[in-house]
Amino acid sequence: MFSVKPGTPLPLGARPVAEGVNFSVFSRNAEAMILAIYATPQDGEPILEFRLDPRMNRTGDIWHVLVHGLKAGALYLWRADGPYIPQKGLRYNVHKALLDPYAKALTGNFVWELEAARAYDPKSPDLDLSFSDEDDAERMPKCIVVADEFDWRGDRPLNYPLRHCVIYEAHVRGLSLHPSAKVAHPGTFRGVVESIPYLKDLGVTSLELLPVQEYDEFENPRSNPRTGERLSNYWGYSTIAFFAPKGGYASAGSEGQQVGEFKYMVRELHAAGIEVILDIVFNHTAEGSELGPSLSFRGLDNRVYYILDEDQRFYRNYSGCGNTLNCNHPVARSFIMDCLRYWVAEMHVDGFRFDLGSILGRDQKGRLLENPPVIEEIAEDPLLRHTKIIAEAWDAAGAYQVGWFPGGRWAEWNDRYRDDVKRFWRGDERTVQSFATRLTGSSDLYLRDGRKPFHSINFITSHDGFTLNDLVSYNGKHNEENGEGNRDGHDSNFSFNYGYEGPCPNLEIEAVRNRQVKNFFATLLFSIGTPMLLGGDEFRRTQRGNNNAYCQNNETSWFDYDLLTRHGDVRRFVREATAFRLRHPAFRRPEFFTGKDADYNAIPDITWFDDRGKSPDWARIERRIAWRIDGSKADILHDRDDNDFLLICNADPEALAWRLCRAPMGRLWHRVVDTSRPSPADFLEAGAEELVVPQEEYHVAGRSFVLFMSKSL
Repeated sequence: MFSVKPGTPLPLGARPVAEGVNFSVFSRNAEAMILAIYATPQDGEPILEFRLDPRMNRTGDIWHVLVHGLKAGALYLWRADGPYIPQKGLRYNVHKALLDPYAKALTGNFVWELEAARAYDPKSPDLDLSFSDEDDAERMPKCIVVADEFDWRGDRPLNYPLRHCVIYEAHVRGLSLHPSAKVAHPGTFRGVVESIPYLKDLGVTSLELLPVQEYDEFENPRSNPRTGERLSNYWGYSTIAFFAPKGGYASAGSEGQQVGEFKYMVRELHAAGIEVILDIVFNHTAEGSELGPSLSFRGLDNRVYYILDEDQRFYRNYSGCGNTLNCNHPVARSFIMDCLRYWVAEMHVDGFRFDLGSILGRDQKGRLLENPPVIEEIAEDPLLRHTKIIAEAWDAAGAYQVGWFPGGRWAEWNDRYRDDVKRFWRGDERTVQSFATRLTGSSDLYLRDGRKPFHSINFITSHDGFTLNDLVSYNGKHNEENGEGNRDGHDSNFSFNYGYEGPCPNLEIEAVRNRQVKNFFATLLFSIGTPMLLGGDEFRRTQRGNNNAYCQNNETSWFDYDLLTRHGDVRRFVREATAFRLRHPAFRRPEFFTGKDADYNAIPDITWFDDRGKSPDWARIERRIAWRIDGSKADILHDRDDNDFLLICNADPEALAWRLCRAPMGRLWHRVVDTSRPSPADFLEAGAEELVVPQEEYHVAGRSFVLFMSKSL
């Protein structure tokens, strides 16, 4: 039925051609490679098994074969034969079926059986020094040959400039799986499409999705101690097939349909004007430590793909997950670049957020490099030139590079922004100066190497930590349901419960919490830099104090849209604030403030004030600050002026009679925002701004944010 020819070494992976399918895989140290073709996902016995001849089917370190008569949709796995000497980093086991690192889809909503996938006998006292001859093909998902045809209808990545973006971080399942979402395809890529009207109404420009590449969601062995429910890997930070969208996220099926459904999601989001940014995990894989399974990379070429210890039996663990990808090895670097190019060229995504991005800067011995090749290559690659690249600029082994991430055009998650803003609004002492620096783009971090304010991804909450509701409702984390004795998750949350731990019947406490939530949103959306919102914060989504909900695939993590009934005022506030930011270039400045005259009009581009209307004494001022932004040439790239703005933050519980600076000549201050007022007066709509009377003074309530805009009479 099938015949084989030598085939070609490039491109890597499985590629349909006119006469069949060309297969190509890298392995430097294998002595033989075996390609197995299967009829169904559950099969243990292949319908075709071909042992490649190194004289005919190997070019350099690449093994390749062309199978005539095979078509897209075919199922396959690899086996690698070679030495099993863990002490030398060699872990070949021909009995273990291996996934193609370049596979574009895997079969089924399967439950991985990791015991069978271990190359050693887990019952042996020698552990990974032993050898398993158990065949695991029947219990492995199969790789799917995928054709890349899709009717994009002219779609291309949107690639908005970062300074014009408002990013919304969400999980594919969490966005639409709760019954309150009322969608036809909950928890899927189509469910994301059904959520587009909500995202459009909120006004965000960019949807950042937690990992969508194939992973084992059943790897967590723990159970919820309260309910007995089996816990999962909900977030997905344990990738094993980096080219493959997760089959479990597809409503149409998971035998290749997930590729088309992902493309459909991207196309529809783009049609609605919303970008797609993927959280991607190139720091480790699901194969774990030396006691983990052999699923792909380990069985193909362990010494190339991973950073090994001096004793090559063991792995350097800079990720905290058992292994570390050898990102700056030329082979691994090529793999990373091929993967990124695929997601941009074939899947049309607009950007990437690199989890534990500092690992990308480590060499083959784990040392941090000054100019890491892969980081520079990502930044300079011509195909990725307009693609967003965002680093989580730290790792689990102590590297911390916020403000110092190499590579030129990289943006960074700014955790300094997160912590300084939290501490200011909590009322901590000696936080005003650092708060002011964060509001204005973190020039202390990004100015020195020529980067711009928008390279700071400003955020207050993310998937990792408290939600915004929980930030103002809990003094400490409550992760007991994760089954780890509340030992997991961060302890330094800079949160405050305002007198009651958790949901509170006291209306005064609830009013303070609601105001603080709006204060955080106003600060985030009116800071210079690129704002990122955590999905669901706009209606005060709660995780009941869990600040590490990585394993909670349930209502702890899903978006309960019924909360909109109770907290619709917060959603409205966020919608108005987002629209206001995108209307006014003064908050999307491409350059840092200088404190100097912007247009020869004797008015500095930014001026700071205390509550007496004087220049603040930075060494003494506490819990309050005001600043005026001159809108002249706010968008210098397009020679556009904007209004002037006066913003006041009072984190003190006590109200203040605030002395106001004068508005520009011929204009008067009009109130836009006052978070102490009830909705809709907390944020007045465009055209309904209220004249401030008198112009000399304004009553600023305790724990409130106020914004005035200059308008002509």
